[in-house]
Amino acid sequence: MSSVDTTSADVEGVAEIFRRVLESSDVEPDSDFFLLGGDSLIATRVLSAVARTYGVELTFDDFALAPTPAGLVRLIATAG
Repeated sequence: MSSVDTTSADVEGVAEIFRRVLESSDVEPDSDFFLLGGDSLIATRVLSAVARTYGVELTFDDFALAPTPAGLVRLIATAG
């Protein structure tokens, strides 16, 4: 697997991951994944997609502390 440039992580890209796994178009930068109906099992799909797309492995605890697209982008930027 090649190295991924995490500086390319953007809120719209992470929001699109949320939209795909939640099967909902109602995702904004500050939308809380869990309030949109997500649960811990579906969260693993988000984490997997983030790892594939941005090359950053986040934990569920990371996700629980920052469950919005904007929050995850901040974590991706600091992890990269």
